Amino acid sequence: MLRTRFTEEFGIEHPIVQGGMMWVGRAELVAAVANAGGLGFITALTQPTPDDLRREIERTRELTDKPFGVNVTILPSINPPPYAEYVQAIIESGVKLVETAGSNPEPFLPYYKEAGIKVLHKCTSVRHALKAQKIGVDGVSIDGFECAGHPGEDDIPGLILIPAAARVLEIPMIASGGIADARGLVAALALGADGVNMGTRFLCTAESAIDQKVKEQIVANSELDTQLIFRTMRNTARVADNEISRKVVEIEKAGGTFEDVRELVAGARGRRVFEEGDLDAGIWSAGLAQGLIHDIPTCGELISRMVSEAEQLITARLADVVA
Repeated sequence: MLRTRFTEEFGIEHPIVQGGMMWVGRAELVAAVANAGGLGFITALTQPTPDDLRREIERTRELTDKPFGVNVTILPSINPPPYAEYVQAIIESGVKLVETAGSNPEPFLPYYKEAGIKVLHKCTSVRHALKAQKIGVDGVSIDGFECAGHPGEDDIPGLILIPAAARVLEIPMIASGGIADARGLVAALALGADGVNMGTRFLCTAESAIDQKVKEQIVANSELDTQLIFRTMRNTARVADNEISRKVVEIEKAGGTFEDVRELVAGARGRRVFEEGDLDAGIWSAGLAQGLIHDIPTCGELISRMVSEAEQLITARLADVVA
């Protein structure tokens, strides 16, 4: 048993988190993670409406009686979704754990706090983590440069970012980016984290509701098979290497603007990748952890394996290093 501040304060068995992932954080995956003793988050905006989110929360409850949460990512948008209505749906559904990401969650914190909801905020820098602590979140998830999706603009890998954050934070912190197995879990704990968040690894599990061809591509890929897009726009995103992501990078290098790539990076195209298995239909998030993923286990098998191997690493291999 691995006990940390995070497991104690967030009421879970193992310090392993499946964070929000657009088009992926659905009931089956979240419940499977919860039933295995980890913490899974439904992705609120994957659901078309707040009422759909309510139904997805109820579906998850039918599949597990363990704790789970909901992710709310707030990003700039021409036509922003009704965030306040999604937050209200979460509160009214009785969910007690929320993962926030993107913009500052401060406007919604009083509503979460009044409802007795614990908030875990995703950050990509020490300064953002300190700001989140100051405004009153209960924990932070800090993403190193290795992560899928948006790693921020500082390009600091986890080996530096995690201990730098641990040195100054007082609230629980989980590490994210480049973690896919027991070695990553033990390393994160040694660096000062209280647990780990995994996205790409949970993307490639039996219960992940994406096309099998995408999972098989993740297994086939190495740590070299990602692209960094939107670098010239200072909105960097790490995505899988494919025909579309390479084209976006080429357009950027030639001086293109967002308008020049808008159609290529449309969310609807990325959704087709996951739902239809057309690997070149659009861009799709994947981290450097692809290079550490060699199978497609159930969430139960993955978490059990990670915990048992982590315990063995700590009590046997690392213990033998001490003279």
